[in-house]
Amino acid sequence: MSMSRRQFLAAPAALGATAVLPSFLAALATETPALPDLSDWDGVRAQFDLDPAFAHFASFFIASHPTPVRAAIDGYRRAIDRNPFQVVEHGMFEGDASNLPLRVQAEVAGYLGGRTEEVCLTRNTTEGLALVYHGLLLRAGDEVLCTTHDHYSHHESIRLASERAGATMRKIALFDDAATATTDRLVERLLAGLGPKTRVVGLTWVHSSSGIRLPIRELAAALRQRRPELLLVVDGVHGIGAVDETIATMGADYFCAGTHKWMFAPRGTGLVWANAGNWARLRPTIPNFSELESYEAWLQDRALGTPNNANRMTPGGFHAFEHQWAMAAAFAMHRQMGRARVAARIRSLNDQLKTSLAEDRKVTVHTPMSGDLSAGLVAFEVAGLTPQEVVKRLLAQRIIASTSPYAVTYARLAPSLVNTPTEVERAARAVHALTG
Repeated sequence: MSMSRRQFLAAPAALGATAVLPSFLAALATETPALPDLSDWDGVRAQFDLDPAFAHFASFFIASHPTPVRAAIDGYRRAIDRNPFQVVEHGMFEGDASNLPLRVQAEVAGYLGGRTEEVCLTRNTTEGLALVYHGLLLRAGDEVLCTTHDHYSHHESIRLASERAGATMRKIALFDDAATATTDRLVERLLAGLGPKTRVVGLTWVHSSSGIRLPIRELAAALRQRRPELLLVVDGVHGIGAVDETIATMGADYFCAGTHKWMFAPRGTGLVWANAGNWARLRPTIPNFSELESYEAWLQDRALGTPNNANRMTPGGFHAFEHQWAMAAAFAMHRQMGRARVAARIRSLNDQLKTSLAEDRKVTVHTPMSGDLSAGLVAFEVAGLTPQEVVKRLLAQRIIASTSPYAVTYARLAPSLVNTPTEVERAARAVHALTG
């Protein structure tokens, strides 16, 4: 029997255990509202309980939970608080029909364009990257190639895994100036950086340092043509939810992302996507609570009889289940808004901001002007001011900006679905005022 969107978002209906707790589940069903009308951007903005006294241009850092996500979290929380054993037992361990993580995986897979069994649920990008790099069968002498532009979590995941295996890590610069980068030049730099011992390449889809969006499809295709045996690991946290892309077919062997940023999923949720063949290449780091074969092999004191897979890689133990299970509400919200429509809105707002900032000679925009090589972040400098001073002065005007946490840092404004063109204009004017 197919489920309606209301049933999917309602915690009790998703439990699939009405024979066990009929009155309890029926009562909770009335407490969970249907997905709201998201046909216009004012309606989308209304889903967030953001302080209206501020213009929020740092929502990419960690998202405010929108109404559908809050409702799903609250529904699951109430269910667990009232009957923790029954809800967790039936939601986790009573077969596929009532398995809540499986329903989350299915919703995520639909957004990614992949299969349910290809999705590993994590708590954030850092955990996903660590699971992948530590799961790789690296050997002494192998090299992992990454870039100088990647985030601390990406670099450290590679370093720790490489040191443990006796492998090496090497960084290359894909560009000297993000604002003037081109697809051809990025491909050229990446291919030139490959070495004879390179076995894995790590890239970041959208860089929180400069706002550049790497053309992953083109880079992946170039790698396949030059060195088809290489594995490509992508940190995609600032692309998913902001870019119109079918992630499962973009060319990454492993795609890691937290979902508590542009996807608006509950805080402390994330994913790794890979196909079956690439999951089989990895070794798990943390025992799982998701795969029956692992449990049965333990009970029978025997070796595992099937290849590694996404569920075997999913960290087990008891988590904040109400948050993990409510991930589905965020992905359903994006499904209703439409991936292409969301991406077009974010691109329009960011194009508006970049165009306005670029008109000021005392403002240097480090993010590519092209929407094909950028997404939802605009990194910039104001002559005579440090990035920290820019952020502080904007905050005095109740505009929330941020700085990039890198050795070379810039001020950042990130127009998203919680912003309007009027707010973007206001933010641009506020930056211009700093140069006067």
